[in-house]
Amino acid sequence: MAGVPAPEEFRAAARGWLATVAAPRSGTATWGSGPDSVAVFENWTQAQERAHTDRIRAWERLRYDSGWGALAFDPEVGGRGLPAHYEQLYRLEEEAFEVPRRTEVFPVTQQLVAPAVAIWGTERQRARWLPAMLRTDELACQLFSETEAGSDLAAVRTRAVREGDGWRLNGHKVWTSGARVASWGVAVCRSDPDAPKHAGITVFCVRMDAPGVTVRPIRQMTGGESFNEVYLDDVLVPDGDRLGPAGAGWQVTRTILAAERLDSGTLGLDNAAAALELARHLPLSGAERDRAAQLFVRTAVQRSIVLRVLATLTAGRQPGPEASVGKLHATRTLRETSELVLELLGPRLVADTGEWGTFAWTEHLLGAPGYSIAGGTDEIQRTILAERVLGLPREAAG
Repeated sequence: MAGVPAPEEFRAAARGWLATVAAPRSGTATWGSGPDSVAVFENWTQAQERAHTDRIRAWERLRYDSGWGALAFDPEVGGRGLPAHYEQLYRLEEEAFEVPRRTEVFPVTQQLVAPAVAIWGTERQRARWLPAMLRTDELACQLFSETEAGSDLAAVRTRAVREGDGWRLNGHKVWTSGARVASWGVAVCRSDPDAPKHAGITVFCVRMDAPGVTVRPIRQMTGGESFNEVYLDDVLVPDGDRLGPAGAGWQVTRTILAAERLDSGTLGLDNAAAALELARHLPLSGAERDRAAQLFVRTAVQRSIVLRVLATLTAGRQPGPEASVGKLHATRTLRETSELVLELLGPRLVADTGEWGTFAWTEHLLGAPGYSIAGGTDEIQRTILAERVLGLPREAAG
């Protein structure tokens, strides 16, 4: 492709730029000192979440303004028109520098919602939303899940009724990350209750400060409030904020879900590395050594899966079932990390004695099961693999 630098040339340039704006990350952190947080979902107050969001936003704006953000997008929206996998190449270099760790609302905005706008948005919507979302001037959350729908997203009950030049939305969404800091919510709604389930859906971009939108934090068993429920009570949305054709919302939704699974492949790797580091500093029984070795091998396999997806993108193809394999493998990595830590620490997980790197692991143990549901449940991923890889018959509609 003309104008595309060779991968090593690109990585060297990224490394050079990063060295001018960020400090190198120390590769020799002293064991037993510094932060020992291994939280899967952060337990921040709203003020803390906003403060951290502002720090990340400042970094993302610097990236964008310096030509290192929106790498795969067209130049007219501030991108560089590079192949999709160059964003991953950039991330490999960024890992070596001290930069703010992105919370979930940032990849949702830049890697899930923005590509959907690029594909499904009108020319006016692309001009209005893409630069703002890619620069993170505007952040977006997903108003997808509902308590009644369970794992079947197509069973949504939030209603969208046509009213003049707009739509009136009524419903309830749950498990929304970033709802307290997002300016937009991408809402999957049922617009035609008489149409077949997958045909009667329409997607809207909803202002999170619009009248009738109420955000309520959900208390998790970790004690934190990373997620929210969002109530839509007679929310008026102009038709210009509809994303994609009316009634074709399932196709729009699938675009976002596919990107979400691709983004899940690296889940759990950092905490698995922390658990292995913990094992290196403790006397181990033979069984504990075996379990640590199994986790080490699992993380190596997971990185190979990520590279396979990256190779597919490099070849100009969209990954298929391998994205589901990656998601399943990542959630299993989270579980096996929990099992190793439980075996290593035992009673030291029960109470906070102040000992570094012990009680902090409760945040991982209580948070890790959530990713068996988030981003498409493990059962959904297995169904995709059963039907699309093994060729098994489709599950009968209930």
